[in-house]
Amino acid sequence: MRLFHALRDASRFRSVFDFGGREVAHWFPGHMAKGLKQMRANLKNVDCVIEIHDKNIPLSGRNPVFEDTLNVKPHLLILNKMDLADVSNKQRVVRTLQKSGVQNVLFTDCLKQSDTSIKKVVPLVMEIIEKSMRFNRAENTTYCLMVIGVPNVGKSSLINALRRTNLKKGRASRVGGEPGITKAVLTRIQVSERPLMYLLDTPGVLPPRIESVETGMKLALCGTILDHLVGEDIIADYLLYSLNRLGNFSYVEKYSLQEPSDDIQHVLKRIAVKLGKTQRVTAITGVGNINVTVPNYTAAAYDFIRAFRKGELGQVISVLWLPQSLSL
Repeated sequence: MRLFHALRDASRFRSVFDFGGREVAHWFPGHMAKGLKQMRANLKNVDCVIEIHDKNIPLSGRNPVFEDTLNVKPHLLILNKMDLADVSNKQRVVRTLQKSGVQNVLFTDCLKQSDTSIKKVVPLVMEIIEKSMRFNRAENTTYCLMVIGVPNVGKSSLINALRRTNLKKGRASRVGGEPGITKAVLTRIQVSERPLMYLLDTPGVLPPRIESVETGMKLALCGTILDHLVGEDIIADYLLYSLNRLGNFSYVEKYSLQEPSDDIQHVLKRIAVKLGKTQRVTAITGVGNINVTVPNYTAAAYDFIRAFRKGELGQVISVLWLPQSLSL
């Protein structure tokens, strides 16, 4: 009944997110520029480029620099983090990508111990390579691939999953929960024995300028941009707006709210109280200073964002990969 009333009153929620004249977050550290230069230098030794991207934002945030400078090789686009995505839109995503010229698309969940899609990577790469020129390297039976992508989409996880699946070996590339873990193009990492295949890991590289504030916010929500560069409170507010826009009120039950809300301060206060995330601050009064305990809104915002990234707030892909106009 509560859900029925919430849906009936959906008009009271925001239909457009007010970015308040905010600037797009710029995050192009030195290691990104250096990494892109190294990628270009190593391209002559690469048979196929594997671009990995977050399935939640398949149309937002892919680095156009990759297409301009690295798309001269056979190309496979992997949309990762399927465990956090709404599979009902898969075919629509594929059709839209194909219209933009992306012909080879694969969906994966690299963190699963056994993902059937990971088993398809090597055969699919071989098929793609065999349909293209190998630049007078036909006698060389060793294959070299390069894995590219924006930060924190699962490049290192893909390498480790391929090694786990094809070689029964542990991880060879460091994995982290925030962008910027891989700092340089590494030496070749073996990912298959038959055929003999190696992958070059690369640092995540964002475009020097992100195309719009909305794209930047989606990237931030998916953990591609460091949270503090955008602001945890702003990211949390955009998440709340997205959930309400989709009619996904899972946060109400998770954080014991009375009803859905469009007020991020109210929601964060309830989260802080429920989780015991408080902080002591000094209040200045006319008769002296006193210490008071108040909700820790930043900690609550971080928990709210992390719950989304861990898939605890249901599926929100359709509201993330579609722009505000609800068109592609």
